[in-house]
Amino acid sequence: MKLGAFSVSLNVKDIAVSKAFYAKLGFEPFGGDEEQGWLILRNGDTVIGLFGGFLPGNTLTFNPGWDQNIEELETFDDVRDIQKQLKAKGLAFLSEADETTKGPASFMLKDPDGNHILVDQHR
Repeated sequence: MKLGAFSVSLNVKDIAVSKAFYAKLGFEPFGGDEEQGWLILRNGDTVIGLFGGFLPGNTLTFNPGWDQNIEELETFDDVRDIQKQLKAKGLAFLSEADETTKGPASFMLKDPDGNHILVDQHR
């Protein structure tokens, strides 16, 4: 199972303050829209997302169809196929992708310690 690009998505109180803090750690804006309340930052191969209230908490995020540079992959495991495999392994979901659709979709689950995991396909 290929989950795609990985990042940590942080639920932040003030995106400008968080952006300034992570800039001091060497992170630079790489995507997103600060006016809409979200930014993607990178430091080398490390990617973090800053989200002002979009997420229920800090979240491990996987993006099928993208590599770490947010470049589209030629082949990838569709989010619905990943979801089916995880269901077959007995995992419970907080939200599910509609398995009758194609294209962008996502699902969310929690690990045993309550950490949110988002698998979010954009194409």
